[in-house]
Amino acid sequence: MCGIVGLVAKSNVNQGLYDALTVLQHRGQDAAGMVTCDKGRFFLRKDNGLVKDVFRTRHMQRLVGNMGIGHVRYPTAGSSSSAEAQPFYVNSPYGIVLAHNGNLTNAYDLAKDVYREDLRHVNTSSDSEVLLNVFAHELQEQKKLVPTAQDVFDTVKRVHKRIKGGYAVIAMLAGYGVVGFRDPNGIRPAVFGKRETVNGAEYMIASESVALDALGYELVRDIEPGEAVYIDVDGNLHTQQCAENPKLTPCIFEHVYFARPDSIIDKISVYKARLKMGARLAEKILKLRPDHDIDVVIPIPDTSRSSALELANRLGVKYREGFEKNRFIGRTFIMPGQQLRKKSVKQKLNALDLEFRGKNVLLVDDSIVRGTTCEQIIEMARDAGANKVYFASAAPPVRYPNVYGIDMPAKEEFIAHGKSVEEIRVAIKADWLIYQEIEDLIDATCDGADVQYDFDCSVFNGEYITGDIDSTYLENLQIRRNDAQVEKANADSGIIDLHNDETAE
Repeated sequence: MCGIVGLVAKSNVNQGLYDALTVLQHRGQDAAGMVTCDKGRFFLRKDNGLVKDVFRTRHMQRLVGNMGIGHVRYPTAGSSSSAEAQPFYVNSPYGIVLAHNGNLTNAYDLAKDVYREDLRHVNTSSDSEVLLNVFAHELQEQKKLVPTAQDVFDTVKRVHKRIKGGYAVIAMLAGYGVVGFRDPNGIRPAVFGKRETVNGAEYMIASESVALDALGYELVRDIEPGEAVYIDVDGNLHTQQCAENPKLTPCIFEHVYFARPDSIIDKISVYKARLKMGARLAEKILKLRPDHDIDVVIPIPDTSRSSALELANRLGVKYREGFEKNRFIGRTFIMPGQQLRKKSVKQKLNALDLEFRGKNVLLVDDSIVRGTTCEQIIEMARDAGANKVYFASAAPPVRYPNVYGIDMPAKEEFIAHGKSVEEIRVAIKADWLIYQEIEDLIDATCDGADVQYDFDCSVFNGEYITGDIDSTYLENLQIRRNDAQVEKANADSGIIDLHNDETAE
């Protein structure tokens, strides 16, 4: 998962991009990048690390211009090289930089087409670079010396026809403008907002509305599935639907885990959705165990807090913060490598004995993926003196790979793969385990919305909405994942990447 942002303003955008990327840091902690444009010239800085570490004063001073885009990235398997950091750049036509959140399901075939048919070279294993070259080729096919908004929209139309998967994209054309677009299913989120200044209107495109809030932009709306939003260098807004059969089918895992609770995605409050998830879990508990003996509800920080609070309220039991979190350790889920994940849990959380000793505790997490983390947390609760340890997941069992931008492609890694709930309970050593029903998850997320959404729930039900995913695809994906891990191991052993970008040093 990644975070993207684009700005077209009346003054330098470097500080605004930095602030927005910091707000979106939860979407990726592996690498960060920024490109600004001044008088048709690009200025680039990107590297591995957090936003605060990648951008120093000397970099910010050189990132000049009233237009720019930025990206924060989380590591996919075998791809933690700084050469994979975004945005990516091509010099023809015009000069284009692009940042992307999501995953192209036909990237492997596209990469071959880009070389054989478009005569373009792709230098990394990133599908984002493939996407950039497809976009650049289709824009060049417009054969215009000066691109118009309609040329950009016609390009996006052709891109939609060539690429498949889930994607939200922001691209910048040197000296001309910034365009953002979303896949025809709206799997990955994107919004745009406006801010009035004494010099005129300024626009921002971002992954989540919280980035707009932080910089004082008013949320205009979500970018619709298949739609493109183009802001030219003079600050004029243009929008157009560019897909033939768009249908809003957003990723429900954004609401379960990835998005910040203070964001609004597709007109749905993430915070409210998580409260409702807790309420639905409480209803299930009361139905299954009306005479439950739960003494206290404790969330596993941070994303489960909203659900756990409402769950406790509905059950009429105490809500307590039983784990103290080390704020300087990255989120466990997005750390590369199972060994690091196991090592990180006790570095990240410490149990407060006062809240556990002699009590029947219900621990609440947003989801259970590999199970190693919750097993260790249950052990920590017992070590802190808990009498019984129950465990609740605000999401259904994760049983299937995600192919639209979440790095969990191998189903064998999931604790729920091939197991019943009782078998999972035994594996994580809980006294009782309860999962959210998928129907309740969907209803909770939609509750209060104007329409009933069709969500991408593929990680729970194995139904891939793009219609191009089968067992062969998943097997090949795992092979490429393993190959990428070998490549990364070679790189870690001392092989030097000569394409490491340091243009802003």
